[in-house]
Amino acid sequence: MTALYPIYQTAASARNPFNGFPRLVTNLFLLAVFLAAASASAQEGRPLRAGYTSISGNMTPLWAAREGGYFKKYGMDMEVISMPSGNEGMNALIAGELEFLAIAGSTTTSAAVGGADVVALGTTIERLVTSLMVVPSIQKPEDLRGKSVGISRFGTSIDTGARIAIQHFGLEPVKDVSIVQIGAMPSILGALRGGRIQAAILSYPSIIQAKREGYREMLDIASLGMPYASTGITVRRSYVQQRRALVTNYVKAILEAIARIKKDKAFALDVMTKYLRTKDKEILDGTYDVSVTKYLKQLPFPTAEAFRTVLEELAEVNPKAKGQDPRKFFDDSILRELEKSGFINALNR
Repeated sequence: MTALYPIYQTAASARNPFNGFPRLVTNLFLLAVFLAAASASAQEGRPLRAGYTSISGNMTPLWAAREGGYFKKYGMDMEVISMPSGNEGMNALIAGELEFLAIAGSTTTSAAVGGADVVALGTTIERLVTSLMVVPSIQKPEDLRGKSVGISRFGTSIDTGARIAIQHFGLEPVKDVSIVQIGAMPSILGALRGGRIQAAILSYPSIIQAKREGYREMLDIASLGMPYASTGITVRRSYVQQRRALVTNYVKAILEAIARIKKDKAFALDVMTKYLRTKDKEILDGTYDVSVTKYLKQLPFPTAEAFRTVLEELAEVNPKAKGQDPRKFFDDSILRELEKSGFINALNR
């Protein structure tokens, strides 16, 4: 199995050597109170903010909710913001700079294990829809030895994908194959073109572009069939407690967007054209077929199995993850309420 890097660590063991009190913990608590107060003040008079953490087809439900007017339908003035990676997105969410985040459940779990006040409300994609793309000279697994694989950031689902791929071929991450942080998907593809790396973990539509340019798909990671909490809806737990009705409306908007793009391909392609910044029919159709038709869940209920896989990976580098109940890291109560009310069934008739 692979390993996720823990992004956040608590400082419970840090103590003042002079008086024995956990001064660092106290200081962090006071800082958190200050940041929360500052964030609450800053939120007054500005739109709500939802972040997304990659330029990929997996983010289409959020984009469609904005472009289809579903946030406005439920009384939300929503600004949709692109984040460079899951790490930056998670930091922004914790700091209160975002209210909602489309991000991997793996990054959410890593942050929560480290003490962050975050929880997943749903999982829209439950596979790692990524591929290991390599230069043409790499023809067999052994050819990867001594080479470099490009990812976005350590601790993200792209990092996880790299480790899964490397170990799938019987090699050891870092020791046998280097893992290099690059940044966003276009930057990873650019590094591959420039020869800085010989392999990369890419998502759609970058996979299609890479194939077109002659790079070889060595492993379709989603095809391994491993349940994995990939893209989903993440919020701060405290925000759900304070603004449950508003959060419920956000979930409603995402559910309506999912139902729309599943039924209305033309609308979905218009949305993708805007956010993926391409009019290339092959790229748009291919991304839709994989990210919407094949892997987007009609009902984004999170599952214990998908989060258990995440915890198993994380436990290899963070002992705090070992033996944790996967149900602690998601809250499906809003989805359950919407199912019971008939809202979900009405969307999918």
